[in-house]
Amino acid sequence: MVARPSVRGQPESLARLIDAARDTSPIAGLTHNFYRYPARFSPKLVRAAIDAFTEPGDLVLDPFVGGGTTLVEAMASGRHAIGTDISSLATFVSEVKTTLYGDEDLARLQRWCECIADGINILEPVANDAHYEEAGYTKHLDSAANWRLKKAIEQVIATARELKPKRLEDFARCVLLRTSQWALNGRKKLPSIDDFRAMLVTDAASMIDGARELRRAALDDRGREASQIICLNRSTKGLESDATFADGRRPRLVVTSPPYPGVHVLYHRWQVDGRKETPAPFWIANRLDGDGAAYYTMGARTKELNSYFANLKASLRSVAALCDRNTMIVQVVAFSQPEWQLSRYLSVADDVGLDECLLPSGTYAPDGRLWRTVPNRRWYADQRGTTNGSQEVVLFHRRRGG
Repeated sequence: MVARPSVRGQPESLARLIDAARDTSPIAGLTHNFYRYPARFSPKLVRAAIDAFTEPGDLVLDPFVGGGTTLVEAMASGRHAIGTDISSLATFVSEVKTTLYGDEDLARLQRWCECIADGINILEPVANDAHYEEAGYTKHLDSAANWRLKKAIEQVIATARELKPKRLEDFARCVLLRTSQWALNGRKKLPSIDDFRAMLVTDAASMIDGARELRRAALDDRGREASQIICLNRSTKGLESDATFADGRRPRLVVTSPPYPGVHVLYHRWQVDGRKETPAPFWIANRLDGDGAAYYTMGARTKELNSYFANLKASLRSVAALCDRNTMIVQVVAFSQPEWQLSRYLSVADDVGLDECLLPSGTYAPDGRLWRTVPNRRWYADQRGTTNGSQEVVLFHRRRGG
């Protein structure tokens, strides 16, 4: 058997990384709670990886950026970052979460926050978004149970459109996205309009505080310039040819969580009226949806998952092409059937020239891999016994020859 390389890093940094992976505290801080993106990344784990493998000013890449956790943590720690995602909803959320708002911006948003509750009146008429309606983006929101909340959403969108420049409108839409998700997604009992108003104001105030916190972290007293953060709405496949990388720069760290093989996650829909799916989050964000579930999960849930692994191979090949021998690649993955999917996943990485690195002997697990339990997830992967939540594994790779 060929010995696998070890993860290189200071023992203290690796210990903090392991502790961060074990941490099960709720996600909090900065702008991380702007929106509950499905299968959210752990900010503490991301920050520990950034601290362990990069220095201020280095470039961090997340090719499956999701809700933008990597970008927020990179910005707060003085690193530059590029995130890509095939979902326009993901890049919308990531862009809002990594925008630095000035004092005047925040003052205008505060004034909007103080007025939005008064803008919701179910008895008042409101113009709907005809093009989104006709395209089915408000599907299942006209039922007897949902129409009042839909109208409230339309009224808040109307107030958001009045905010200029566009970054303020986007912030307001993200506030509405967060509150509407709370009100509609997976709810057995819908909140009243009064409850919706109250939560909207609470969310807006909380998000304004989060934006202030991120600005303080990004522009601290060390006098550094703000990090350059780029969000690309595109596939990871072929990323090495994107103009963003034309200057030849290479990431020092790739940290990401790709779609999980065989695991069904609704990245692009909410569930209302039981299990009816609606693309309403795209309407609220003023973004266009891409396709069905397989579009966002790299393949349909077939037994063999051939399309998933073919797409994974193309994506990892592009990631490998962007890396050099000093780049650490950190992936957080879970499996519906780890007994065979883990080995196939590792085989794909090996095929594109990535060598798996194991943690130094005695640091965490007998197999040298970092397993973490994620409570309250809706999928289950059995690894080292049955748990109350899913098991994720943190995989470390370097480009071959590193």
